[in-house]
Amino acid sequence: MDLVIRNASLPDGRKSIDIAIEHGRIAAVGPALPITGGREIDAQGDLVTPPFVDAHFHMDATLSYGLPRVNASGTLLEGIALWGELKPELTQQALVERALQYCDWAVARGLLAIRSHVDICDPRLLAVEALLDVKRQVAPYLDLQLVAFPQDGILRSPNAFDNLKRAIAMGVDVVGGIPHFERTMADGAESVRLLCEYACEQGLMVDMHCDESDDPLSRHIETLAFHAQRLGMQGRVTGSHLTSMHSMDNYYVSKLLPLIREAGVAAIANPLINITLQGRHDSYPKRRGMMRVPEMLAAGIPVAFGHDCVMDPWYSLGSGDMLEVAHMGLHVAQMTGQQAIHDCFLAVTETPAAILGLDGYGIAPGCHADLVILDCGSTVEALRLRAARRLVLRRGQVISESPRAGARLQLPGRPETVNFRLAR
Repeated sequence: MDLVIRNASLPDGRKSIDIAIEHGRIAAVGPALPITGGREIDAQGDLVTPPFVDAHFHMDATLSYGLPRVNASGTLLEGIALWGELKPELTQQALVERALQYCDWAVARGLLAIRSHVDICDPRLLAVEALLDVKRQVAPYLDLQLVAFPQDGILRSPNAFDNLKRAIAMGVDVVGGIPHFERTMADGAESVRLLCEYACEQGLMVDMHCDESDDPLSRHIETLAFHAQRLGMQGRVTGSHLTSMHSMDNYYVSKLLPLIREAGVAAIANPLINITLQGRHDSYPKRRGMMRVPEMLAAGIPVAFGHDCVMDPWYSLGSGDMLEVAHMGLHVAQMTGQQAIHDCFLAVTETPAAILGLDGYGIAPGCHADLVILDCGSTVEALRLRAARRLVLRRGQVISESPRAGARLQLPGRPETVNFRLAR
């Protein structure tokens, strides 16, 4: 045996569990495994989890904050316009360098799988070439899945559909779209049809920016669910953002959620960015501007959380920490019950892994030995503390390490050890 992690707490609540690893995969999981030989790591009761997964990100724009200027209004539309100003100035080398720097941040925080949308509206496909290069470079330690994203609209932007097809032929994995940014609602619906039919023909997954708006009449998710079901694409289609749902009337949503579930469509909320960009035209009361996460989970719809942006034209903050994303998500969605907090942890681990179709993800025999040891004892505590990542393992090898943040004290007159967890 190459490695055994002893005395681990698992996300499903099991305690004092050992995890045996051989040839980069998990060989056995159970209490007090009778295994000798190889390296041993004592988790000391800390939480051992599969790695974090970011189901929605824009790596081509990351770390570009302030180029060529700052988003003065802080709005989504100015961010899109600003990205349009920046695109002619982009170089492949700068794109690769920023993306690699971000991947280093991600790995240190236990984030080992990212689905990144990459803009294909520039006919040079510069960002596509850059991120395909990055994907190859980071493959030993991070899974990078790319979405061909027509930022300026597949119908609105000249030659965008041809560019998208070229990007897919180059090796991009997923078909993207942005129907609410087309010139009309009808064009938006037509773009959904065209892109879903193309993805179906190619045997690809779909992930569309959908209804990222405060407009309650932006209802392209309904069209996306219709075509997913019509084409038999259940389990291969995702709607990202869906922020207009926060403004829709309850009767319509009561009809919409069963349609999404029946179509097998997953959803990705982006709490940090949704709460920042939506409601900008409101005075008071202000809308939170995030999809109805608790109601969607109750309806049986898979919901993941994405980081979306880090230091780019839309968002000036961020660090690649998916616990920060989930922490914001539980607050915005008012998911403060113990099970609800656990569900938010799953929204940055197991749920996005399933949406991305990651192979060998989990803590079970046969799974890849991709693991994170957190300085905490449970998923709830992980979110409360934004716990430090003690160790990050990829295929059974430690690739990042940091000291524990907690101080364990034996108090006079107390038989048990008291563990003080310190928030960062």
